[in-house]
Amino acid sequence: MTATSETTATPDQAVIYEKIAIIGVGLIGASTALAARRGKLVGHVNACDADPDAVETSRKLGFADEVVGDAKEAVVDADLVIMAVPVGAMGALAELIVPAMKPGAVLTDTGSTKRSVLRDVDPVISDDIHWLPSHPLAGTEHSGPTAGHAHLFDGRYWIVVPRDVPDDVVVRFESFLTGLGSVTERMDADYHDKVLALTSHLPHLIAYTIVSTAVDLETQLKNDVIRFSASGFRDFTRIAASDPVMWRDVFVNNDEAVLEMLQRFSEDLSYLQRAIRWGEKDKLETLFTRTREIRRSIIDAGQD
Repeated sequence: MTATSETTATPDQAVIYEKIAIIGVGLIGASTALAARRGKLVGHVNACDADPDAVETSRKLGFADEVVGDAKEAVVDADLVIMAVPVGAMGALAELIVPAMKPGAVLTDTGSTKRSVLRDVDPVISDDIHWLPSHPLAGTEHSGPTAGHAHLFDGRYWIVVPRDVPDDVVVRFESFLTGLGSVTERMDADYHDKVLALTSHLPHLIAYTIVSTAVDLETQLKNDVIRFSASGFRDFTRIAASDPVMWRDVFVNNDEAVLEMLQRFSEDLSYLQRAIRWGEKDKLETLFTRTREIRRSIIDAGQD
């Protein structure tokens, strides 16, 4: 199911792709451009965004050699094209740019769901394009080109879904990702969506719900919740500040896996409710001890 590469870039990393095109200059797109420049992985960076303000801001920031508003123009002669847009927009974008891509080029994405992206993009892929879905497990609550930074991917996993792409093409792409600072992991789409439903999508859903509950409180209580918020609640507000369009698309497009994990969470929450109601201290302590060990394993894995 998986195969991991844990090599990282060196300062004299050789150029891997002569020209890349990044469609979408938000946090991930801008950070990819900055990390590629830091590692000297590419000869030329084209960037593109449909938002004129994002295009203008990106030009001022200077993380790409050229920034345009036309996606078809951006991908011409690119060896690697990265779709860094919300998952709901992937299909339409791919349909637009694939005819403009040169034969032998690699097309990838950075979407947080994989089955829906495959469903939407597969029908428009031509035989002379290498379609290699992927997903960086990195991010912050910030968005837009000004949020990008060169070290976003350092030590973070970047999932690759190779399917039937030739291995030499996959290995070259993985070399690019490790050059960005990432640790690569190969995974199939179904398994990816189940893992991310629990580790990323469900926590965001819970955060949105908790913060929404606070918003709906009566005015004085809501003000005091904000005023006296402890670190746990502040962490939830940070997560809930993430890009609403991106997360709307994630939940709609990974609904099956999210609902499955949400059902399991609801059952576990009911178990906790009963334990609290009946004062079952041993059950609570056993659960809290087990979850504490999970936290330690995350730190030991360097993913804190």
